[in-house]
Amino acid sequence: MSWALPLAIVLATILAMEWVAWASHKYIMHGFGWAWHRDHHEPHDRLLEKNDLYALVGAAMSISMFALGSPMLMGSGAWWPGTWIGLGILGYGIIYTLVHDGLVHQRYFRWVPRKGYARRLVQAHKLHHATVGKEGGVSFGFVFARDPAVLKAELQAQRQAGIAVLREAEAADF
Repeated sequence: MSWALPLAIVLATILAMEWVAWASHKYIMHGFGWAWHRDHHEPHDRLLEKNDLYALVGAAMSISMFALGSPMLMGSGAWWPGTWIGLGILGYGIIYTLVHDGLVHQRYFRWVPRKGYARRLVQAHKLHHATVGKEGGVSFGFVFARDPAVLKAELQAQRQAGIAVLREAEAADF
């Protein structure tokens, strides 16, 4: 088998995972899964958060796909794309960890970008954290960030409509 198809599957999976992450964040983490996600939106000085349990969910997805693609586990019934999908999910998990936990929340290293796309990612995610509670909000993705000016306008509209409550520091910016 050529390397091109497996590589395409890995890359397509990484791209698809951004959509999975966005939908999970918006509808699960800010929905019925808020109990795990809440502490991520509240100040604390702990190393770990309940929200980190979602990383185990992602790991289980990746491991499951590796298992489905493994002839050692599945025998002749192994589904060969599973291995490459599992690798794509793992790749997205690494990107997420570096971007979200590392760059945005400074959990692993200290670097505040002054310009470029890295700055845009940080600004977009900080705007996501501008709301109090699970209602309203913007920027539910992790790797593709929309223009912060557009996100600010959306937050302002949500605030005026009574959908979102903004933290005091962020409310002063509007």
